[in-house]
Amino acid sequence: MKKKRMKKSAKKTVKKKAAKPRAGKARAVKSKKTVAASRNRILSVNPYTEEVMNEFMTMSPKEVQSIIARSREAFVDWRDRPITERLSRMKRLGEVLRQEKRNYAELITKEMGKPIKDAMAEVEKCATLCDYYAANAERFLAPEMVATEAKKSYVAFEPLGIILAIEPWNFPFWQVFRAAVPSVSAGNVVVLKHASNVPMTALAIEDAFRKAGFPENVFKTLLIDPAATVKLIDDDLVDAVALTGSNRAGEEIGAHAGRMIKSIVLELGGSDPFIVLDDADVEKAARTAANARMVNSGQSCIAAKRFIVMENVAEEFTKHFIARLREMKMGDPMDETTDIGPVARKDIRDGLKAQLKDAKRKGAKTVELPQPLSKGWFFSPCVVLNATQNMKVLADEVFGPIAPIVVVKSEDEALRAANNTEYGLGAAIWSRNTERAERMAKRIDAGFVAINDMVRSDPRLPFGGVKKSGVGRELSHYGLREFVNIKTVVVKE
Repeated sequence: MKKKRMKKSAKKTVKKKAAKPRAGKARAVKSKKTVAASRNRILSVNPYTEEVMNEFMTMSPKEVQSIIARSREAFVDWRDRPITERLSRMKRLGEVLRQEKRNYAELITKEMGKPIKDAMAEVEKCATLCDYYAANAERFLAPEMVATEAKKSYVAFEPLGIILAIEPWNFPFWQVFRAAVPSVSAGNVVVLKHASNVPMTALAIEDAFRKAGFPENVFKTLLIDPAATVKLIDDDLVDAVALTGSNRAGEEIGAHAGRMIKSIVLELGGSDPFIVLDDADVEKAARTAANARMVNSGQSCIAAKRFIVMENVAEEFTKHFIARLREMKMGDPMDETTDIGPVARKDIRDGLKAQLKDAKRKGAKTVELPQPLSKGWFFSPCVVLNATQNMKVLADEVFGPIAPIVVVKSEDEALRAANNTEYGLGAAIWSRNTERAERMAKRIDAGFVAINDMVRSDPRLPFGGVKKSGVGRELSHYGLREFVNIKTVVVKE
Protein backbone atom coordinates (compact mmCIF):
# COMPACT_ATOMS: atom_id res chain seq x y z
CA MET A 1 0.00 0.00 0.00
CA LYS A 2 1.53 2.55 -0.29
CA LYS A 3 1.18 4.38 2.83
CA LYS A 4 4.68 5.05 3.86
CA ARG A 5 3.93 7.80 6.24
CA MET A 6 5.77 6.03 9.05
CA LYS A 7 8.97 6.07 7.01
CA LYS A 8 9.36 9.54 5.58
CA SER A 9 7.93 12.97 6.23
CA ALA A 10 6.78 15.56 3.74
CA LYS A 11 9.53 17.82 5.03
CA LYS A 12 12.21 15.83 3.23
CA THR A 13 10.45 16.00 -0.10
CA VAL A 14 9.96 19.75 -0.21
CA LYS A 15 12.70 21.25 1.91
CA LYS A 16 13.77 23.64 -0.83
CA LYS A 17 10.30 25.22 -0.92
CA ALA A 18 9.66 25.39 2.80
CA ALA A 19 11.28 28.80 3.24
CA LYS A 20 8.23 30.81 2.12
CA PRO A 21 5.07 29.11 3.35
CA ARG A 22 1.76 30.83 2.97
CA ALA A 23 -0.03 32.06 6.04
CA GLY A 24 -1.38 29.12 8.04
CA LYS A 25 -4.64 28.53 9.86
CA ALA A 26 -5.15 26.83 13.21
CA ARG A 27 -1.84 26.07 14.87
CA ALA A 28 0.02 27.30 11.80
CA VAL A 29 3.62 28.38 12.20
CA LYS A 30 4.02 32.12 11.62
CA SER A 31 7.79 32.27 11.72
CA LYS A 32 10.78 30.01 12.20
CA LYS A 33 11.37 31.48 15.64
CA THR A 34 8.14 29.96 16.95
CA VAL A 35 9.24 26.41 16.22
CA ALA A 36 10.77 24.79 19.26
CA ALA A 37 13.85 22.70 18.65
CA SER A 38 12.10 19.60 19.99
CA ARG A 39 9.17 19.92 17.57
CA ASN A 40 8.87 19.22 13.88
CA ARG A 41 7.26 21.04 10.99
CA ILE A 42 4.41 19.48 9.05
CA LEU A 43 4.11 20.80 5.50
CA SER A 44 1.11 20.75 3.22
CA VAL A 45 2.44 20.64 -0.35
CA ASN A 46 0.46 20.63 -3.60
CA PRO A 47 1.76 17.69 -5.70
CA TYR A 48 0.67 19.39 -8.93
CA THR A 49 2.26 22.80 -8.38
CA GLU A 50 4.92 21.61 -5.89
CA GLU A 51 4.09 24.68 -3.78
CA VAL A 52 3.93 24.72 0.01
CA MET A 53 0.35 25.66 0.90
CA ASN A 54 0.62 25.62 4.67
CA GLU A 55 2.98 24.81 7.49
CA PHE A 56 2.21 23.55 10.99
CA MET A 57 4.26 22.53 13.96
CA THR A 58 3.66 19.30 15.79
CA MET A 59 1.84 19.47 19.09
CA SER A 60 3.83 19.44 22.29
CA PRO A 61 3.51 16.50 24.72
CA LYS A 62 1.55 18.77 27.04
CA GLU A 63 -0.95 19.61 24.29
CA VAL A 64 -1.37 15.95 23.41
CA GLN A 65 -1.90 14.91 27.02
CA SER A 66 -4.51 17.64 27.43
CA ILE A 67 -6.42 16.44 24.35
CA ILE A 68 -6.30 12.84 25.55
CA ALA A 69 -7.60 13.86 28.98
CA ARG A 70 -10.50 15.75 27.42
CA SER A 71 -11.20 12.82 25.08
CA ARG A 72 -11.40 10.53 28.09
CA GLU A 73 -13.94 12.84 29.70
CA ALA A 74 -15.88 13.01 26.45
CA PHE A 75 -16.01 9.20 26.26
CA VAL A 76 -17.59 8.90 29.71
CA ASP A 77 -20.40 11.16 28.53
CA TRP A 78 -20.70 9.92 24.93
CA ARG A 79 -20.97 6.20 25.77
CA ASP A 80 -23.97 6.84 28.05
CA ARG A 81 -25.96 8.87 25.56
CA PRO A 82 -28.88 7.07 23.93
CA ILE A 83 -27.82 5.38 20.74
CA THR A 84 -30.58 7.21 18.90
CA GLU A 85 -28.90 10.48 19.84
CA ARG A 86 -25.48 9.25 18.72
CA LEU A 87 -26.85 8.10 15.39
CA SER A 88 -28.77 11.32 14.78
CA ARG A 89 -25.40 13.09 14.89
CA MET A 90 -24.03 10.52 12.45
CA LYS A 91 -26.90 11.21 10.07
CA ARG A 92 -26.16 14.92 10.36
CA LEU A 93 -22.49 14.27 9.58
CA GLY A 94 -23.50 12.76 6.24
CA GLU A 95 -25.51 15.90 5.51
CA VAL A 96 -22.53 18.14 6.34
CA LEU A 97 -20.34 16.16 3.97
CA ARG A 98 -22.79 16.59 1.12
CA GLN A 99 -23.25 20.30 1.84
CA GLU A 100 -19.50 20.90 1.86
CA LYS A 101 -18.57 18.26 -0.73
CA ARG A 102 -16.96 20.59 -3.24
CA ASN A 103 -14.88 22.38 -0.61
CA TYR A 104 -13.66 19.14 0.93
CA ALA A 105 -12.92 17.65 -2.49
CA GLU A 106 -10.85 20.64 -3.56
CA LEU A 107 -8.84 20.39 -0.34
CA ILE A 108 -8.17 16.69 -0.96
CA THR A 109 -7.08 17.36 -4.54
CA LYS A 110 -4.80 20.24 -3.63
CA GLU A 111 -3.18 18.38 -0.77
CA MET A 112 -2.57 14.92 -2.28
CA GLY A 113 -3.23 15.24 -6.04
CA LYS A 114 -6.32 13.08 -6.54
CA PRO A 115 -8.38 14.13 -9.61
CA ILE A 116 -11.24 16.34 -8.44
CA LYS A 117 -13.95 14.04 -9.77
CA ASP A 118 -12.48 11.19 -7.69
CA ALA A 119 -12.23 13.43 -4.63
CA MET A 120 -15.91 14.36 -5.00
CA ALA A 121 -16.81 10.66 -5.19
CA GLU A 122 -14.72 9.97 -2.08
CA VAL A 123 -16.56 12.55 0.00
CA GLU A 124 -19.91 11.25 -1.24
CA LYS A 125 -18.90 7.71 -0.28
CA CYS A 126 -18.12 8.94 3.24
CA ALA A 127 -21.61 10.45 3.43
CA THR A 128 -23.08 7.13 2.34
CA LEU A 129 -21.10 5.42 5.09
CA CYS A 130 -22.60 7.80 7.66
CA ASP A 131 -26.08 7.03 6.32
CA TYR A 132 -25.43 3.28 6.56
CA TYR A 133 -24.41 3.28 10.20
CA ALA A 134 -27.05 5.84 11.15
CA ALA A 135 -29.63 3.40 9.77
CA ASN A 136 -28.13 0.11 10.99
CA ALA A 137 -25.84 0.55 14.02
CA GLU A 138 -28.65 0.30 16.58
CA ARG A 139 -29.61 -3.10 15.19
CA PHE A 140 -25.98 -4.24 15.01
CA LEU A 141 -25.38 -3.27 18.64
CA ALA A 142 -28.60 -4.70 20.10
CA PRO A 143 -27.97 -7.31 22.81
CA GLU A 144 -28.18 -10.91 21.61
CA MET A 145 -30.30 -13.16 23.79
CA VAL A 146 -28.97 -16.70 24.31
CA ALA A 147 -31.03 -19.57 25.70
CA THR A 148 -29.30 -21.22 28.68
CA GLU A 149 -30.33 -22.77 32.02
CA ALA A 150 -30.19 -19.28 33.57
CA LYS A 151 -33.15 -16.93 33.84
CA LYS A 152 -31.56 -14.67 31.26
CA SER A 153 -28.34 -14.77 29.25
CA TYR A 154 -27.29 -12.25 26.69
CA VAL A 155 -24.33 -10.75 24.87
CA ALA A 156 -23.91 -6.97 25.03
CA PHE A 157 -21.72 -4.82 22.78
CA GLU A 158 -20.19 -1.95 24.73
CA PRO A 159 -17.63 0.68 23.66
CA LEU A 160 -13.97 0.33 24.61
CA GLY A 161 -12.92 3.98 25.03
CA ILE A 162 -10.42 6.03 23.02
CA ILE A 163 -9.63 4.63 19.58
CA LEU A 164 -6.38 5.81 17.99
CA ALA A 165 -6.82 5.96 14.21
CA ILE A 166 -3.56 6.10 12.22
CA GLU A 167 -4.57 6.79 8.64
CA PRO A 168 -2.94 7.29 5.21
CA TRP A 169 -2.96 10.03 2.61
CA ASN A 170 -4.23 8.13 -0.44
CA PHE A 171 -7.92 8.24 0.50
CA PRO A 172 -7.58 10.95 3.12
CA PHE A 173 -11.30 11.23 3.91
CA TRP A 174 -12.53 7.68 3.27
CA GLN A 175 -9.90 5.85 5.30
CA VAL A 176 -10.54 8.08 8.32
CA PHE A 177 -14.32 7.81 8.10
CA ARG A 178 -14.11 4.05 7.53
CA ALA A 179 -12.40 3.72 10.91
CA ALA A 180 -14.12 6.52 12.83
CA VAL A 181 -17.78 6.23 11.88
CA PRO A 182 -18.36 2.68 13.23
CA SER A 183 -16.29 3.41 16.35
CA VAL A 184 -18.10 6.63 17.20
CA SER A 185 -21.48 5.04 16.45
CA ALA A 186 -20.67 2.34 19.00
CA GLY A 187 -19.98 4.96 21.69
CA ASN A 188 -16.21 5.24 21.41
CA VAL A 189 -14.28 8.46 20.84
CA VAL A 190 -11.51 8.81 18.26
CA VAL A 191 -8.18 10.60 18.09
CA LEU A 192 -6.69 10.81 14.61
CA LYS A 193 -3.04 10.70 13.63
CA HIS A 194 -3.26 11.41 9.90
CA ALA A 195 -0.48 11.16 7.33
CA SER A 196 1.98 14.03 7.60
CA ASN A 197 1.33 15.32 4.06
CA VAL A 198 -2.42 15.94 4.60
CA PRO A 199 -2.64 18.07 7.78
CA MET A 200 -5.27 20.45 6.41
CA THR A 201 -7.49 17.52 5.47
CA ALA A 202 -7.10 16.12 8.98
CA LEU A 203 -8.24 19.40 10.53
CA ALA A 204 -11.13 19.67 8.05
CA ILE A 205 -12.42 16.26 9.15
CA GLU A 206 -12.35 17.35 12.78
CA ASP A 207 -14.30 20.44 11.79
CA ALA A 208 -16.89 18.32 9.95
CA PHE A 209 -17.62 16.40 13.16
CA ARG A 210 -17.95 19.70 14.98
CA LYS A 211 -20.36 21.08 12.37
CA ALA A 212 -22.46 17.94 12.68
CA GLY A 213 -23.04 18.69 16.36
CA PHE A 214 -20.88 16.02 17.95
CA PRO A 215 -19.75 16.96 21.45
CA GLU A 216 -16.29 18.52 21.60
CA ASN A 217 -13.51 15.90 21.84
CA VAL A 218 -15.54 12.97 20.49
CA PHE A 219 -13.30 13.28 17.42
CA LYS A 220 -9.94 15.08 17.59
CA THR A 221 -6.98 15.44 15.25
CA LEU A 222 -3.47 15.15 16.65
CA LEU A 223 -0.70 16.83 14.66
CA ILE A 224 2.11 14.60 15.91
CA ASP A 225 5.03 12.60 14.57
CA PRO A 226 5.42 8.79 14.58
CA ALA A 227 7.38 8.76 17.85
CA ALA A 228 4.62 10.64 19.66
CA THR A 229 2.07 8.29 18.11
CA VAL A 230 3.81 5.22 19.50
CA LYS A 231 4.06 6.91 22.90
CA LEU A 232 0.27 7.12 23.08
CA ILE A 233 0.19 3.32 22.96
CA ASP A 234 3.17 2.72 25.24
CA ASP A 235 1.86 5.12 27.88
CA ASP A 236 -1.55 3.39 27.89
CA LEU A 237 -3.37 6.55 26.83
CA VAL A 238 -5.58 4.89 24.22
CA ASP A 239 -7.68 1.73 24.34
CA ALA A 240 -7.43 0.38 20.79
CA VAL A 241 -5.66 1.12 17.52
CA ALA A 242 -6.84 1.15 13.91
CA LEU A 243 -4.08 1.49 11.31
CA THR A 244 -4.20 1.65 7.54
CA GLY A 245 -0.66 1.94 6.28
CA SER A 246 2.55 0.31 5.17
CA ASN A 247 3.67 -3.08 6.38
CA ARG A 248 6.56 -1.52 8.25
CA ALA A 249 4.10 0.73 10.07
CA GLY A 250 1.86 -2.25 10.79
CA GLU A 251 4.73 -4.26 12.23
CA GLU A 252 5.80 -1.43 14.50
CA ILE A 253 2.35 -0.39 15.69
CA GLY A 254 1.28 -4.03 16.04
CA ALA A 255 4.30 -4.78 18.22
CA HIS A 256 3.62 -1.86 20.56
CA ALA A 257 -0.11 -2.59 20.74
CA GLY A 258 0.63 -6.25 21.41
CA ARG A 259 2.90 -5.43 24.34
CA MET A 260 0.15 -3.30 25.86
CA ILE A 261 -2.59 -5.86 25.01
CA LYS A 262 -4.58 -3.43 22.87
CA SER A 263 -7.22 -4.39 20.33
CA ILE A 264 -5.96 -3.63 16.82
CA VAL A 265 -7.19 -3.61 13.25
CA LEU A 266 -4.43 -3.44 10.64
CA GLU A 267 -5.14 -2.84 6.96
CA LEU A 268 -1.77 -3.01 5.26
CA GLY A 269 -0.23 -3.61 1.86
CA GLY A 270 -1.76 -5.28 -1.15
CA SER A 271 -0.58 -6.75 -4.42
CA ASP A 272 -3.94 -7.69 -5.84
CA PRO A 273 -4.04 -10.20 -8.71
CA PHE A 274 -6.43 -9.59 -11.60
CA ILE A 275 -6.98 -12.97 -13.29
CA VAL A 276 -8.36 -13.26 -16.81
CA LEU A 277 -9.37 -16.79 -17.79
CA ASP A 278 -9.65 -18.05 -21.35
CA ASP A 279 -13.45 -17.83 -21.37
CA ALA A 280 -13.66 -14.21 -20.16
CA ASP A 281 -15.15 -11.24 -21.96
CA VAL A 282 -11.63 -10.10 -22.76
CA GLU A 283 -12.31 -6.56 -23.94
CA LYS A 284 -14.49 -5.76 -20.93
CA ALA A 285 -11.96 -7.39 -18.61
CA ALA A 286 -9.08 -5.40 -20.11
CA ARG A 287 -10.85 -2.06 -19.92
CA THR A 288 -11.94 -2.72 -16.34
CA ALA A 289 -8.40 -3.84 -15.51
CA ALA A 290 -6.97 -0.54 -16.73
CA ASN A 291 -9.51 1.38 -14.66
CA ALA A 292 -8.73 -0.79 -11.64
CA ARG A 293 -4.99 -0.16 -11.98
CA MET A 294 -5.36 3.59 -12.33
CA VAL A 295 -7.65 4.10 -9.33
CA ASN A 296 -6.24 7.12 -7.50
CA SER A 297 -3.39 7.27 -10.04
CA GLY A 298 -2.45 3.73 -9.01
CA GLN A 299 -2.11 4.66 -5.35
CA SER A 300 -4.54 2.27 -3.73
CA CYS A 301 -4.02 -0.83 -1.63
CA ILE A 302 -6.88 -2.56 -3.49
CA ALA A 303 -5.92 -1.39 -6.97
CA ALA A 304 -5.33 -4.29 -9.35
CA LYS A 305 -1.55 -4.61 -9.40
CA ARG A 306 -0.69 -7.89 -11.15
CA PHE A 307 -2.49 -8.94 -14.32
CA ILE A 308 -2.45 -12.73 -14.72
CA VAL A 309 -3.81 -13.65 -18.15
CA MET A 310 -4.20 -17.01 -19.85
CA GLU A 311 -2.00 -17.42 -22.90
CA ASN A 312 -4.62 -17.72 -25.62
CA VAL A 313 -6.25 -14.38 -24.69
CA ALA A 314 -3.12 -12.49 -23.58
CA GLU A 315 -2.53 -10.66 -26.87
CA GLU A 316 -6.13 -9.45 -27.09
CA PHE A 317 -6.12 -8.44 -23.41
CA THR A 318 -2.92 -6.44 -23.77
CA LYS A 319 -4.24 -4.64 -26.86
CA HIS A 320 -7.44 -3.50 -25.14
CA PHE A 321 -5.64 -2.73 -21.89
CA ILE A 322 -3.18 -0.36 -23.56
CA ALA A 323 -5.95 1.18 -25.68
CA ARG A 324 -7.89 2.04 -22.53
CA LEU A 325 -4.81 3.57 -20.90
CA ARG A 326 -4.29 5.77 -23.95
CA GLU A 327 -7.84 7.11 -23.57
CA MET A 328 -7.14 8.36 -20.05
CA LYS A 329 -6.19 11.99 -19.58
CA MET A 330 -3.25 12.88 -17.36
CA GLY A 331 -3.04 16.46 -16.17
CA ASP A 332 -4.27 19.12 -13.80
CA PRO A 333 -6.18 17.26 -11.07
CA MET A 334 -8.52 20.24 -10.61
CA ASP A 335 -9.74 19.73 -14.20
CA GLU A 336 -13.01 17.76 -14.20
CA THR A 337 -11.87 15.81 -17.28
CA THR A 338 -8.60 14.57 -15.74
CA ASP A 339 -8.37 10.83 -15.05
CA ILE A 340 -4.81 10.57 -13.72
CA GLY A 341 -3.18 13.14 -11.48
CA PRO A 342 0.30 13.34 -9.98
CA VAL A 343 1.45 10.92 -7.32
CA ALA A 344 1.28 12.37 -3.84
CA ARG A 345 4.99 12.84 -3.07
CA LYS A 346 8.28 13.11 -4.90
CA ASP A 347 9.76 10.13 -3.05
CA ILE A 348 6.87 7.96 -4.29
CA ARG A 349 7.67 8.94 -7.88
CA ASP A 350 11.35 8.19 -7.29
CA GLY A 351 10.43 4.74 -5.95
CA LEU A 352 8.35 3.98 -9.02
CA LYS A 353 11.23 4.96 -11.27
CA ALA A 354 13.49 2.55 -9.38
CA GLN A 355 10.98 -0.32 -9.68
CA LEU A 356 10.60 0.25 -13.42
CA LYS A 357 14.36 0.47 -13.91
CA ASP A 358 14.77 -2.84 -12.10
CA ALA A 359 12.24 -4.52 -14.43
CA LYS A 360 14.00 -3.23 -17.54
CA ARG A 361 17.38 -4.35 -16.24
CA LYS A 362 15.98 -7.85 -15.73
CA GLY A 363 14.64 -8.16 -19.26
CA ALA A 364 11.14 -6.71 -19.24
CA LYS A 365 9.68 -5.03 -22.28
CA THR A 366 7.70 -1.90 -21.45
CA VAL A 367 5.03 0.21 -23.09
CA GLU A 368 5.25 3.70 -21.59
CA LEU A 369 2.71 6.40 -22.26
CA PRO A 370 4.01 9.92 -22.89
CA GLN A 371 3.96 12.44 -20.04
CA PRO A 372 2.42 15.71 -21.26
CA LEU A 373 3.48 17.89 -18.33
CA SER A 374 6.85 19.10 -17.11
CA LYS A 375 5.70 20.25 -13.66
CA GLY A 376 4.20 18.23 -10.83
CA TRP A 377 5.04 14.80 -9.46
CA PHE A 378 3.67 12.84 -12.41
CA PHE A 379 4.49 9.27 -13.35
CA SER A 380 3.10 8.14 -16.69
CA PRO A 381 1.22 4.83 -16.93
CA CYS A 382 3.46 1.98 -17.97
CA VAL A 383 2.74 -1.63 -18.97
CA VAL A 384 5.44 -4.19 -18.13
CA LEU A 385 5.50 -7.21 -20.43
CA ASN A 386 7.45 -10.42 -19.77
CA ALA A 387 7.27 -9.72 -16.04
CA THR A 388 8.98 -12.30 -13.84
CA GLN A 389 8.81 -12.91 -10.11
CA ASN A 390 12.36 -11.68 -9.49
CA MET A 391 11.33 -8.19 -10.63
CA LYS A 392 10.30 -5.64 -8.00
CA VAL A 393 7.14 -4.84 -9.95
CA LEU A 394 5.88 -8.29 -8.92
CA ALA A 395 7.80 -9.05 -5.74
CA ASP A 396 7.00 -5.71 -4.06
CA GLU A 397 3.86 -3.66 -3.80
CA VAL A 398 3.80 -1.05 -6.58
CA PHE A 399 2.04 2.10 -5.44
CA GLY A 400 1.59 3.91 -8.73
CA PRO A 401 0.59 3.46 -12.39
CA ILE A 402 2.83 0.51 -13.34
CA ALA A 403 1.00 -2.56 -14.70
CA PRO A 404 2.88 -5.87 -15.03
CA ILE A 405 1.24 -8.56 -17.18
CA VAL A 406 1.98 -12.24 -16.46
CA VAL A 407 1.00 -14.85 -19.07
CA VAL A 408 0.03 -18.34 -17.83
CA LYS A 409 -0.98 -21.57 -19.56
CA SER A 410 -3.54 -23.00 -17.12
CA GLU A 411 -5.95 -22.25 -14.31
CA ASP A 412 -3.65 -23.90 -11.78
CA GLU A 413 -0.69 -21.81 -12.95
CA ALA A 414 -2.86 -18.70 -12.62
CA LEU A 415 -3.68 -19.64 -9.03
CA ARG A 416 -0.05 -20.26 -8.17
CA ALA A 417 0.91 -16.88 -9.62
CA ALA A 418 -1.93 -15.12 -7.80
CA ASN A 419 -0.98 -16.59 -4.42
CA ASN A 420 2.76 -16.11 -4.94
CA THR A 421 2.89 -13.00 -2.76
CA GLU A 422 3.13 -12.14 0.91
CA TYR A 423 -0.06 -10.08 0.56
CA GLY A 424 -3.69 -11.18 0.62
CA LEU A 425 -5.99 -8.19 0.40
CA GLY A 426 -8.12 -8.40 -2.75
CA ALA A 427 -8.32 -10.28 -6.04
CA ALA A 428 -10.40 -10.29 -9.22
CA ILE A 429 -11.33 -13.23 -11.46
CA TRP A 430 -12.85 -12.85 -14.91
CA SER A 431 -14.76 -15.70 -16.56
CA ARG A 432 -18.10 -16.10 -18.32
CA ASN A 433 -18.52 -19.28 -16.24
CA THR A 434 -19.25 -17.88 -12.78
CA GLU A 435 -19.31 -21.33 -11.18
CA ARG A 436 -15.77 -21.87 -12.42
CA ALA A 437 -14.75 -18.48 -11.06
CA GLU A 438 -16.35 -19.16 -7.66
CA ARG A 439 -14.52 -22.50 -7.37
CA MET A 440 -11.31 -20.66 -8.12
CA ALA A 441 -12.15 -17.92 -5.60
CA LYS A 442 -12.08 -20.50 -2.79
CA ARG A 443 -8.41 -21.14 -3.58
CA ILE A 444 -7.36 -17.47 -3.61
CA ASP A 445 -5.58 -16.22 -0.48
CA ALA A 446 -7.39 -12.90 -0.07
CA GLY A 447 -9.95 -11.17 2.10
CA PHE A 448 -12.00 -10.02 -0.89
CA VAL A 449 -12.59 -11.60 -4.30
CA ALA A 450 -14.49 -9.80 -7.06
CA ILE A 451 -15.79 -11.87 -9.96
CA ASN A 452 -16.20 -10.03 -13.28
CA ASP A 453 -15.61 -6.73 -11.51
CA MET A 454 -12.88 -4.74 -9.79
CA VAL A 455 -12.31 -4.79 -6.04
CA ARG A 456 -13.98 -1.89 -4.24
CA SER A 457 -15.01 -1.46 -0.61
CA ASP A 458 -18.68 -1.24 0.34
CA PRO A 459 -20.07 -0.19 3.76
CA ARG A 460 -22.35 -3.25 3.70
CA LEU A 461 -19.48 -5.73 3.35
CA PRO A 462 -16.52 -6.48 5.64
CA PHE A 463 -13.16 -5.29 4.37
CA GLY A 464 -9.69 -6.54 5.27
CA GLY A 465 -6.99 -8.99 4.34
CA VAL A 466 -4.98 -12.08 5.25
CA LYS A 467 -1.27 -12.84 5.36
CA LYS A 468 0.71 -9.59 5.52
CA SER A 469 -2.23 -7.53 4.33
CA GLY A 470 -3.40 -7.21 7.90
CA VAL A 471 -5.67 -8.45 10.66
CA GLY A 472 -9.26 -7.65 11.56
CA ARG A 473 -12.05 -6.17 9.48
CA GLU A 474 -13.60 -2.78 8.86
CA LEU A 475 -17.15 -1.95 7.64
CA SER A 476 -20.45 -3.85 8.00
CA HIS A 477 -21.41 -5.25 11.41
CA TYR A 478 -18.07 -7.09 11.54
CA GLY A 479 -16.15 -3.83 11.54
CA LEU A 480 -18.49 -2.23 14.06
CA ARG A 481 -17.77 -5.02 16.55
CA GLU A 482 -13.98 -4.87 16.28
CA PHE A 483 -13.78 -2.10 18.89
CA VAL A 484 -16.43 -3.10 21.40
CA ASN A 485 -16.39 -5.17 24.55
CA ILE A 486 -18.37 -8.29 23.67
CA LYS A 487 -19.73 -8.77 27.16
CA THR A 488 -21.59 -11.86 28.38
CA VAL A 489 -24.25 -11.24 31.05
CA VAL A 490 -25.94 -14.13 32.87
CA VAL A 491 -28.87 -13.66 35.28
CA LYS A 492 -29.28 -16.79 37.37
CA GLU A 493 -32.63 -16.06 39.04
